[in-house]
Amino acid sequence: MLDLVIIGAGPAGLAACLYASRAGLEVLVLDQGAPGGKLNVSAQIENYPGQECVAGPQLAYQMYEQALSFGGKQTYGIVEKVIDYGSYKEVKCHDETYQTKYVLIASGTKERKMNLEHEEELTGRGISYCAVCDGPFFKDEEVAVIGGGNSALEESLYLATICKQVHLIVRRDVFRADQIIVDRVLKDDKIKVHLKHSPFQILQENKKVAGLVIQNNETLEKEQLKVTGIFPFIGLDPITDFVDDLKITNEQGYIPTDEHMETKVKGIFAAGDVREKTLRQVVTAVNDGAIAGQYISNLKKEGNEDE
Repeated sequence: MLDLVIIGAGPAGLAACLYASRAGLEVLVLDQGAPGGKLNVSAQIENYPGQECVAGPQLAYQMYEQALSFGGKQTYGIVEKVIDYGSYKEVKCHDETYQTKYVLIASGTKERKMNLEHEEELTGRGISYCAVCDGPFFKDEEVAVIGGGNSALEESLYLATICKQVHLIVRRDVFRADQIIVDRVLKDDKIKVHLKHSPFQILQENKKVAGLVIQNNETLEKEQLKVTGIFPFIGLDPITDFVDDLKITNEQGYIPTDEHMETKVKGIFAAGDVREKTLRQVVTAVNDGAIAGQYISNLKKEGNEDE
């Protein structure tokens, strides 16, 4: 019987592991990817306090090393279901089941798809959701980035250091990104902005991306871009399908919590991007994880005193 199972090794999960394991709890962190979550696909982090500018993977590694330094464990696991038995919980993975007193859901979000024909089959063959990971494959080539938020613009700036040209496709006539990032994009000669446009059709050749047709959202006029890479950054959806039976999510799939990060099911907590809130940043994820980890530690201590 573990004290705490944390689902997700992003900033929220790692912060919770740090606080809980430092307080003496037996903690296991499960994740189906590399520790650090979306830090691993962020070229630079400029708004994390204390770090003027740091590479995302570097910050991820630092968090991971510190989180496990007090005895917490981390292992690979694809969580399929969480079962509430009241006094304890079961976390069922594909090939293992863990029993634990408390569960923290810090599973984060996944990239929203464009819902275009051939998108699935061309993922990894020209379509990528990680510019940092796959950008170098498109050196001196033309690529398209879809989206008008911070992620899309930041990835465009990164790709512009590698690629011949970056076509930034923005659905609306305004950006949703911070003004400082917008200014950088507009000053970059290698980034061509297509406002009021949406992706319409993916062109392929030899089972690889060979172009993208975009459509003007007002005139419906179409334009073909000769790109070999497409990077969609059009939004995120929470990863909460494994807790559908618990009925703890809102209509969008995010998890509401109280100020201690506890859901409406006692002993089950949520933190980070998967939680219902207005701002999803590294710093707010760490905040959530710290609160949850400390509160769960206090619950465990109070329970031991009662015994």
